[in-house]
Amino acid sequence: MSESNESTDQEKRKPMSAGLYMNYPIDIKAAIQHALDNGYHFLVTQIILPSYARDPLKKGKMEAIGRSDRVLTCNEWGRLIVAEITKTIDVDCDDEQLYLQNKSRLLQELGFAFHLGVPAIQIYLNQANNTNLARIVYNKLLCMYSVSIWLTVPMAYPSRKNELCDPTEKEDTWNWWNDFRSYCKYEKRLGLVLELPDIHNIPSTSEIDRWLGEPVKALIIHSSLFILNIHGKPVLPKAYQEIIKRFMILDVQYILKTNDTEDIAIYNKYLNYLGRKLYISNENENIYKGMEDFLQNPLQPLSEHLDTNIYEVFEKDQIKYTTYQKAIQKALQDVPKNIETPVVMVVGPGRGPLIQAALDVSSALDRPIKLYGIEKNPYAINTLIQRVQNEWDNKVTLIHEDMRVYNPPDKANIIISELLGSFGDNELSPECLDGAQRFLEKDGVSIPASYTSYIAPIQSTKVYNEIISNRLPDKTILSCFETPYVVHLVNFYRIDEPKALFTFNHPNWNPHYSNERFKRLTFSAVQNCLLTGLIGYFDTVLYQDIILSTHPKSHTENMASWFPIVFPLPEPMQIKGGDKIIVAFWRCESNDKVWYEWCIESPRISSIVNPNGRSYFITKIC
Repeated sequence: MSESNESTDQEKRKPMSAGLYMNYPIDIKAAIQHALDNGYHFLVTQIILPSYARDPLKKGKMEAIGRSDRVLTCNEWGRLIVAEITKTIDVDCDDEQLYLQNKSRLLQELGFAFHLGVPAIQIYLNQANNTNLARIVYNKLLCMYSVSIWLTVPMAYPSRKNELCDPTEKEDTWNWWNDFRSYCKYEKRLGLVLELPDIHNIPSTSEIDRWLGEPVKALIIHSSLFILNIHGKPVLPKAYQEIIKRFMILDVQYILKTNDTEDIAIYNKYLNYLGRKLYISNENENIYKGMEDFLQNPLQPLSEHLDTNIYEVFEKDQIKYTTYQKAIQKALQDVPKNIETPVVMVVGPGRGPLIQAALDVSSALDRPIKLYGIEKNPYAINTLIQRVQNEWDNKVTLIHEDMRVYNPPDKANIIISELLGSFGDNELSPECLDGAQRFLEKDGVSIPASYTSYIAPIQSTKVYNEIISNRLPDKTILSCFETPYVVHLVNFYRIDEPKALFTFNHPNWNPHYSNERFKRLTFSAVQNCLLTGLIGYFDTVLYQDIILSTHPKSHTENMASWFPIVFPLPEPMQIKGGDKIIVAFWRCESNDKVWYEWCIESPRISSIVNPNGRSYFITKIC
């Protein structure tokens, strides 16, 4: 294989980080080396001697509870070992004496794991009621700042599809996890490890969707789930491959459980093969890299001048500008032929991509136009001056003004803008274009002609914890939760499909028209979940049938612009399957600002978020 082909192959490969599960190995250093030699990256194992018969409540002869910490370096403990807590410890039993013994054992193991400096501690949830366990773990997490807890649950309850079993036993293991993390106030260091079920208990698509909205750190794969292919090699059935494919978006790790006599290398090689086979690369992957679930404040284009980095990011999206150019061409073709030189105005052109598109259309149609660029950013104007002189042969008239107050010498046949934000109207496109339409002919065209926002309820403790973690010193937690964020959202579950919210049309000649809005929307939950906020999308009709969309079902293919917007709830809300989620949403304005307010009316009432724009607003003032 040539070097270039190898490079291309590497780009299309998903790295598959795998750990090996081992019962307490006699020689842990040799076990680690064995795992590393066979392509694994870490070891999951017990840290307490299996032979250690202990009752920490009894006093007596001191005995070693586990191997010496000196057998590994601090770096090895902290990088290569996940400590497994003994599965039989049950601190939620009804017997008081047994509870006290188990509590002491659990505290001993947690303390020893912390002493060793392992990066993660794996704890199994074996039942629905884990209140005492949650309390103990939460208290420890508040003291042990450097360690994560990996709660391990079956992806699906083993006997839930057995019609002969007691209906009360057909449990949803998501509830085990959800109750536990709710007791711990959605602590961000609580991770989730899912154990793949047997082939008869594969979860439904909606259940997988919900797990994808959780902080899943790893999938446990038993070697017993593999079958032999025609070459006698172990492979996973299609159903498991589909699950792994879905979880690739979260960059989860994999924990292999094998028999001591098996060839462990073959399973790791197979996982790496799946990393090539199942991974679907995205054309915009390099643009998105490192931005997953990263919170960004929406732009304030009127009060803050955009910098060159933002313009450069915008301009990388060729799909958006190609689509705009198609709309411009169609609109210019529809301008009556008796208008010898149509007037085209690009309002808010930035560094000029839409001006370039208009010039290209004029050239392609061999139809001269009178072209204006109206831009308020003095630094973008500097770039435009250079382009007018050096690239555009002085064919563009530049105006350094706010489009809302400028009085041009000509009326426009076509006004073109790219003022849309992630929610359509959230960067004040309605207010700006309402001002700009003063210089549009009565039969003139606005590109875009309209745009509609959409919202849907979501579950994402990732976003919830990111908001808490990234709070600035001068902001309260409440103000952080009353602020919408633009997010390349990956680790989330959309509880129901998006529904249309607000629509704006341009031009709008109604003298009594208002840009304030209110709407009430009703959504349905198909299963138990945790409502943490709302996600927003939009679509826009540029001209006639030419559309751009971020809506999941109609998303413009390969378009990189506009991540979704998230409107958080200050307090997550527990939702039951079958619940109706009723959302009230407002777009409000005053003389100097625009803001959103939102709340939940059902199944329980929440407080109104961001009243009077107290935490977040978009200013109208330059």
